[in-house]
Amino acid sequence: MKIIDLTHTISENMPVYPGTECPKLEIANTYEKDGFKETLLTMFSHTGTHMDAPAHLFDQRATLDSLPVEQFVGKGLVIDCSDLQDGQRITMEYIKRVKEKADKAEYILFYTGWDERWGTSAYFGNYPYITEEVAEYLIHSKKKGVGLDVIGIDPISDVNLKIHKQLFHKTDIVVIENLTRLGVVGSDLFTFCALPLKYENSDGAPIRAIAILD
Repeated sequence: MKIIDLTHTISENMPVYPGTECPKLEIANTYEKDGFKETLLTMFSHTGTHMDAPAHLFDQRATLDSLPVEQFVGKGLVIDCSDLQDGQRITMEYIKRVKEKADKAEYILFYTGWDERWGTSAYFGNYPYITEEVAEYLIHSKKKGVGLDVIGIDPISDVNLKIHKQLFHKTDIVVIENLTRLGVVGSDLFTFCALPLKYENSDGAPIRAIAILD
């Protein structure tokens, strides 16, 4: 068994979505003063490698803490889209290439290689994004979730978040953003675990995402 960490480390100088603030990690207690160390974390709920709930876009829709824990574990499949150029779309052609495996997967994770730009201004550029047709496939095939190694599932310029709304309007599909190291997972089905921080009425939360390979 091999376990691969697909999670970026949270730090004070990490990339965050435009309009939000970087997290703060303040030392609240010290070994010298208190005999132990404790850190005060201040950050937005959609910081780093994180999961979006339907409640992120719609009132009265599912929050992460209301979903069964089984939602966060399932068969995963990484689909290689790393040949795409800036701003190009992830179309159904990529799914059709691995359709048999994709149909069996509960989580579809799109590998674009964009995580190599993490920590640079280029990370906020015109990253690849999924089409409405791909979103419909995810809905009709009843996936538990979808993930990417970019900062958003919608184009950076789409303030209306059309793909988010399409997925969240009637389903409990979760969206995972800012994944990393998808390129080392391989092309076979594997066990995917993405457990969000559990807090009340959570619209989204940081996760520790891992791939478990047999």
